[in-house]
Amino acid sequence: MDLSALERWRLYRGRADCENRIKELKYDFGGESFNLKDFWSTEAALLTIMLAYNLMSLFRQGILRSDAVSGKPDVQHTLKTLRYKLFAKAGYITDDGRKKIINLAVAIRQREWIEELWNKSRSFDLPVKFTPFFST
Repeated sequence: MDLSALERWRLYRGRADCENRIKELKYDFGGESFNLKDFWSTEAALLTIMLAYNLMSLFRQGILRSDAVSGKPDVQHTLKTLRYKLFAKAGYITDDGRKKIINLAVAIRQREWIEELWNKSRSFDLPVKFTPFFST
């Protein structure tokens, strides 16, 4: 490249944090062990992991970044922590009339935190408005 140092810096600074995202995807979200025998199976696994990662990242940025939920304005949970705090819960499904209810086995000290997450998520709007486009 025959660019000046300043031009190279400007070119690559947008990618400065990508290594951290790759490490987070790999270590915090189980992306290190999805290689399968078939190429397309591996591709599908990678895309599924990346979709789940992006959804959790959006959740972390949109829902968890609030004083009411975290108690502190700058708490940044890793995705590994969120996996265990949110998804690794024992539970069972019951019927209440026409509604299905998920009953989770959550310790008393975590119930308030999870209830705040639900309350915050009800009023959450995506940062951008878009219309899904499906081609046939």
